[in-house]
Amino acid sequence: MTDANILVVEDESIVAKDLQNRLRKFGYTVPAIASSGQEAINKAVEIIPDLVLMDIRLKGQMDGIQAAEQIHKYLDVPIIYLTAYADENTLERAKITEPFGYLLKPFKERELQTNIEIALTKHRLEKQLKTNQKWLSTLLNSISDGVISSNSNQLVTFMNPVAEKLTGWTQSAAIEKNISEIFKIIDLTTREPLENPLTKVLQLGAIAPLSTITLLIAQNGSETPIEQSAAPIKDDKDNITGAVLVFRDVSERLQALEARQKQMQQEQLVAQWEQLNQLKNDFLNLVSHELRSPLCHMKGMIQMLQMSTAVQEQHYFLDVLEAECDREMELINDLLELQRLENSSNLLLAPDLLLFQQWLPWLIEPFQIRTQEHQQTLQLNLPENLPSLFSDRTCLERILVELLNNACKYTPSGGVIILSVSHEISEFSVKMLITISNSAEIPITELPKIFEKFYRIPDTDIWNQGGTGLGLAIVQKLIAQLQGSIQVISNQGWTTFTLTLRDLELS
Repeated sequence: MTDANILVVEDESIVAKDLQNRLRKFGYTVPAIASSGQEAINKAVEIIPDLVLMDIRLKGQMDGIQAAEQIHKYLDVPIIYLTAYADENTLERAKITEPFGYLLKPFKERELQTNIEIALTKHRLEKQLKTNQKWLSTLLNSISDGVISSNSNQLVTFMNPVAEKLTGWTQSAAIEKNISEIFKIIDLTTREPLENPLTKVLQLGAIAPLSTITLLIAQNGSETPIEQSAAPIKDDKDNITGAVLVFRDVSERLQALEARQKQMQQEQLVAQWEQLNQLKNDFLNLVSHELRSPLCHMKGMIQMLQMSTAVQEQHYFLDVLEAECDREMELINDLLELQRLENSSNLLLAPDLLLFQQWLPWLIEPFQIRTQEHQQTLQLNLPENLPSLFSDRTCLERILVELLNNACKYTPSGGVIILSVSHEISEFSVKMLITISNSAEIPITELPKIFEKFYRIPDTDIWNQGGTGLGLAIVQKLIAQLQGSIQVISNQGWTTFTLTLRDLELS
């Protein structure tokens, strides 16, 4: 290192001058020469040299070793001792000041230059290392994650303040202790002890990425949910010399997640409440339109009967009165039936052997007449080899009547209604498929709602098409009682309900 500033401390002026000349010959700068310990201290603080050549034996009360001690209090500067003495006591005193060289007089020029260059290089590297260590220490001590390092024997070599806080151990107390004693983790769910991540890292020499959340047990027994990762520390030759563990407190994140889940639950409860409130409003509307209106009509008919004297008029009013009573009874019966189905998980069924070739034509006979009156076509498709089904006749009849009734109401004049039956036979059971299709399409957005209580498709003609909005809800409940299923699809101008049924005795 040329152009280095070197302070010469020598009480012999001739020797000092000779050293100055030699150093300048090597390309060094000698800005000052000191002849005593105190002068050496003053000159060093003043010029801040890159290196000090210090004679141990100086005139006055302070020798070179004492002067070096004082210089080190103010400056980080390498010192090389020059002395004619090499006794044991002097050497021991000199070691305390950590000199960068110790030359015995007389010495050769090459020896002097070599010692100076080695001292300057060593000091520069040590200074750089200290700077890096300080930078790394500052970084590790300032980050929000806990950091613990260990050597290859899993003994702790470093802990930052966050690690101290989370584990309850101070660095001074944890140094040279096994990492498993300091860093104890258990499973968040089972609370079983878990292997220390550094153990596997040291064995495999591979990075252990962020793990699932675990519980860190501190020295005082407190628990902190954490995430941790670990990595090996390797030297220049790729040999594992230790490992580093990084972990963070995730309590706030878990609390935020829990708060979010509670919020979602509250939102779900609010949504359910709003749905129940809507159902209540629908029910009140139903009561208003379907219960109150027939009662008003009946009251009106009674008043007309009281005033009428003509037999023909009386018969007409009685017919209207009877129709309104039937309408009222239908709604009340549907409400009672739905309540019965909802309050009973298992109805008392009466299974019977159903022969579809005989039973279905009888069942649809009233609908054949009805569809002819409305200029609709009702088709029945029954294969000849259709097996019988062991099921509850009353339940299945109610289901098919409701579906056929809906099909008749919503199929336009000139439309088609098709009732088809097919079957699939497996080794242990018979699966019966009943489909009812009609040439009318339900908007796809409305399909998920059609089995809801009191639901009616928007823009329908309530007075002409009638209904209580409970039929399909009853159908779904009855199908469940028969241990079957119902699906609906609607596209390309057609709507199809498909019932899937099995023999009750084999279900």
